[in-house]
Formats: sequence, structure tokens, C-alpha cells
Amino acid sequence: MARSALGAPQVGRLPSGPLDAISDVAGVALGHVTLSEGAVQTGATVLLPAPGDLFLHKLPAGLAVINGFGKSAGLMQVQELGQIESPIALVSTFAVGTASTALIRDAMAQQPELARSLPTLNPLVFECNDGWLNDARALALQEAHVWQALQAARGVGAGRHFEQGAVGAGRGMSCHGLKGGVGSASRRLVWQGRTFTLGALVLANQGRPEALTVAGQCIGPGLQARIARTEAAGPERGSIIIVLATDAPLDARQLQRVARRSAAGLARTGSDYGHGSGDVALAFSSAYRLPQRADEAMPCVTLLHESALDGFFQAAAEATEQAILHALWAAQPVSGRDGHHRHALTTVAPELLSLPPAAWPAVFSDA
Repeated sequence: MARSALGAPQVGRLPSGPLDAISDVAGVALGHVTLSEGAVQTGATVLLPAPGDLFLHKLPAGLAVINGFGKSAGLMQVQELGQIESPIALVSTFAVGTASTALIRDAMAQQPELARSLPTLNPLVFECNDGWLNDARALALQEAHVWQALQAARGVGAGRHFEQGAVGAGRGMSCHGLKGGVGSASRRLVWQGRTFTLGALVLANQGRPEALTVAGQCIGPGLQARIARTEAAGPERGSIIIVLATDAPLDARQLQRVARRSAAGLARTGSDYGHGSGDVALAFSSAYRLPQRADEAMPCVTLLHESALDGFFQAAAEATEQAILHALWAAQPVSGRDGHHRHALTTVAPELLSLPPAAWPAVFSDA
């Protein structure tokens, strides 16, 4: 079986882009700030969907709430208008307000007439709860950290190449009882002779330990047999944020349909979106912009036909599954508050780096 650049199995049938990351979509960039000191294990990740002023020239977007156990900000307006008008911040649960304020201050600096002659901003902030490893009550993440992550994304060329795993907002996240975090992947598809890219970014903090499935192999039970558990087994209470980007000309309704298919990729890794799991997917297109000002003409866009969407559904599922695997493969072990520790997948089972998936059941049957 082929391997990705991070050493994870290459899943699916579509080819990846050159970076196998969401930044394979032109104009998309990402920045992190990581806080790691004792009980504080958290951070911020900011995705820049496109260059230029996102408030004055918005992007079409669609939202799918797979399971709505979450505290994110800005989702209601995305559902209503089918647009995004700010960078996208990923943080821990208690930092949603902080990140919203940071995005608002950044927009006000660019637009002095914001909330004057211009409307107010709808900052888009997603969250997962990192409180098992991170002391969430410390409220360690500050506006300046979010701003630094945004500036890192805006750095010339730097935002296309970014770390994955236990970095940024992913620092304190857990996935299937192991170290989770930030993961990304991309897929390319051809429709009527035109090549399009779809990229995925995940903040992976979901899944029951015994349910982890990789490349069709349920390896969770064997992995857990190697780990001294420090918490009781229970229902799925984690969360995952999924952001999909594409350069294809799709409208908000079509993008919502694409976002919904990311759940197929999530399910392939063993998640069943439990009662306490906040699972949210957003898809946007960078193919055209939507003006804020009424005196600017709306774009005349030739959208893809509905029959083209099957390929994007497949790409959404494959890229999401691959991004989750990348989060697991890239993660490093982390210790945090009250002595809590998360093992990294590749340190618990280094065999996964060399053996094909077909050989994994025999390896883990001896655990």
C-alpha cells in the first residue's frame, strides 16, 4: 500500500496534490501558535481561506453540522447567507471569545468603517475541548496568540507549508485515546477535462479508543492493550472540526452537500458521532468572490453541474479520512495537567510505519 509524505497509509483512489494538504488549493494558508508549559497544552491555528480583504470580498461556503454538541462562533450566519468573511480560527473551547475578539480587531484595523458605515463582522471560530491534557481554566490563550497565528498564515510562502499533529490548536487534543491534533490532506479530480483540487483540514479530538480504524483495519483494541489506561472507558465525547477548501466553482448549496460527505471519511476511521461529540464541517470555494458593497456587481459564475458533485463527494470523504490519519501519524506524545498523558500512535505501534495494513491484525493479536 502506498504511503503519504507523513508515512501514513495512502487511503482512497484519488491522487493527492503535491503537498497533500489543504494549502494545495491556491491562496489557502495556515498559521499556528503553540503553548506548551506544564499544565498549559493548547494553542491557536488560523486558516486564511484566500488573500485580500475577506470582509469586502467574501467566499461562498456551506456548513454541515454532523453532531451539534459544540460552542463555535459564526455558524448561524454561514448557514443563512452561505458566505464566510473572516479568517477561520481553531482553538480550545474556552478560547472562542478570545479568538472572536482577535479576528474582529484585525478586521477593524483593515476597515476603519467596520461597524460604522459598514456592517459588523461575523468572525468564524471553531473549537474542540482540550481539557484532558490542557488546564482550560487557566485561560492561557490570549488575543495576541491568535493574532500571531494569523500573521504566520499571512507570511509570504510560509503559510502553505505548516506542521501537523500536536501543534497550534491541536496541542492538547486527543483522538481515539491517543494523541490527536491538526491534520491535513488533499485530493485532485478531473471533470470534463478540468482538474480541480479539494483540501481538508481537521482538528481531530474524537473517537472511542477501541473503535480506531485505519485503512479498513480496526486496530483500536490491539493498540489499547499496549497502553496503561488512566481513564475509564466510556462513550464518545470528543469533537472534530473539518474544513474543506476547493478551487471549483460551486455555490453555497453545493458546498453544503460536499461538507456533509466529510462524515463518510470520519466514519471510516471509526467515529460514530456520539451524543457528546461536536462534529462540524465547513466547505468553501476560492473560485470567485462575493462583494460586500451593493454598488459592486455580483460575479457571473458558471457553476459546475450537479453531476460533477459525485467526484467532490468522493474527494471530501477521502481527504477527511487522510487528514485524520495525518493528525495521528504526525502527533508526538504530550503530558499535561494533573499528570495526564497521551501516547502517540507511532510510538505505541511503530510497526504501523513499515508493515502493510493487511499484516496489522496478526501483529496486534499478540498484544
